[in-house]
Amino acid sequence: MILKDIWLDVKAVQERDPAARSALEVLLLYQGVHALIWHRFAHWFYRRHMFFLARLVSQLARFFTLIEIHPGAQLGHGILIDHGCGVVIGETTVVGDNCTIYQGVTLGGVGTQKGKRHPTLGNNVTVGAGAKILGSFEVGDNCTVAANAVLLKPLEDNITAVGIPARPVKKNGIPLPKEEKNLVSMEHYCKMEERVKELEQQLKELKQQMEERDGTA
Repeated sequence: MILKDIWLDVKAVQERDPAARSALEVLLLYQGVHALIWHRFAHWFYRRHMFFLARLVSQLARFFTLIEIHPGAQLGHGILIDHGCGVVIGETTVVGDNCTIYQGVTLGGVGTQKGKRHPTLGNNVTVGAGAKILGSFEVGDNCTVAANAVLLKPLEDNITAVGIPARPVKKNGIPLPKEEKNLVSMEHYCKMEERVKELEQQLKELKQQMEERDGTA
């Protein structure tokens, strides 16, 4: 089973990385594949409660690849970790099949509570370079999280999210309508100022009328 997973990871790199020339080159020279291979064995130890061995393998992988994957993380098939330097994947993270993760990505948790605290990625998810997905929530299938985005909320299927904090900008490749913001323009400000002056003048006239009426009474 582990060998099959490794082969699927190699094929994923060949299919989605235009720089990959052969399966042998990918297997021997791609640190993203190496990190996944180390993780497959570390996760095997982790599931059998051999936590020290699992963590030892994980740390060795981190030393040689600069990619840190906690042995408890559940990774699917056909994952591409492209370049990969600085990638951090937390203990309760779940990554679906055929996902693409670029360098500097963090799939992290918030808080110190026990239990599920890291994100769950669906199938065919792409996470851009430097993006952070923080918290225990789901990212739907076929989603794209843009480079350097910080995602703190769940996403439905087929969503593209950008920004800090990340917000949906496309669904099924179609741009979503922008939310209208009630911003005060200079024109609105000038009209408001003019209206205030009119009200002040009316108030002044009413005050004079009241004073004249009180004087004649």
